[in-house]
Amino acid sequence: MGTRSKSLRQRRSGGCVTLSLMRTRLLLAPLVACVASLLSGQKVELNDGEAHGDPPYLLEDGWRPLLNGRDLAGWRPQENKPSDWFTTKGVRWERLLGPTRLAGIPAPSGTILNGNGRTANLVTEEKFGDVELYLEFLIPKGSNSGVYLHGLYEIQVFDSYGSTEPMKTSDCGGVYHRWIDNKGVGGSPPSRNASRRPGEWQSFQIWFRAPRFDASGRKTENARFVRVLHNGLSIQNDVEVDGPTRAHMNHPEAPVNPIMLQGDHGPVAYRNIHVRPLRPIINR
Repeated sequence: MGTRSKSLRQRRSGGCVTLSLMRTRLLLAPLVACVASLLSGQKVELNDGEAHGDPPYLLEDGWRPLLNGRDLAGWRPQENKPSDWFTTKGVRWERLLGPTRLAGIPAPSGTILNGNGRTANLVTEEKFGDVELYLEFLIPKGSNSGVYLHGLYEIQVFDSYGSTEPMKTSDCGGVYHRWIDNKGVGGSPPSRNASRRPGEWQSFQIWFRAPRFDASGRKTENARFVRVLHNGLSIQNDVEVDGPTRAHMNHPEAPVNPIMLQGDHGPVAYRNIHVRPLRPIINR
């Protein structure tokens, strides 16, 4: 081989090595920054639409709780109906003696339980626009609840554990359907069955974009579930909701509205309810 060819090959080889090193540095940069922040005690921005071990409110800035750890201040029963919701330090489930029930002793706590499961829906006093919501829930065998963003758009809570049927909008994590002319319309089934056994705590992390309106009050964009994680697994992505889903609150769509937890369809417990303003998901 001539000297010129050998020199050219060396330059090309060196260029490949340099390019490879540059790519490696670019890929490692976010990880290095993350580790450095953790070592310094600072929270980091991990909002990439994925789960990262502990709940996001322990890892990232901007989150705040909607339960104060003592009582139900900041929440009210829908339409001020009689309510059996209470706070409890622990939720008990009996696999053999009472698989369809939950029990707890009333006490100051950040865990809430809806009695026998046939009580009023629970609504936040505060209203929210674009929001990221994280919460944990526990249901017994066969039970049913729902998390309503804006009190209008439901992510279904249901005992879907072990189901091998195709997922439906009524399964856990489904964007529930609308109810028009006495039939279900639209909705979005979860993309997978991520449900745990009855009696085990589960989690939702929800990225929600509120509907948009012009100066005259005319809706210009529908509400949207940007992403939903169920037990850390992605089950909904970029789902548009063109109107309120079934059993919604009796108020119109608006830029801001409350969050509602369904309490009349069966026993359910909730805890670790946290929110923060919606942030763009970072694609890594």
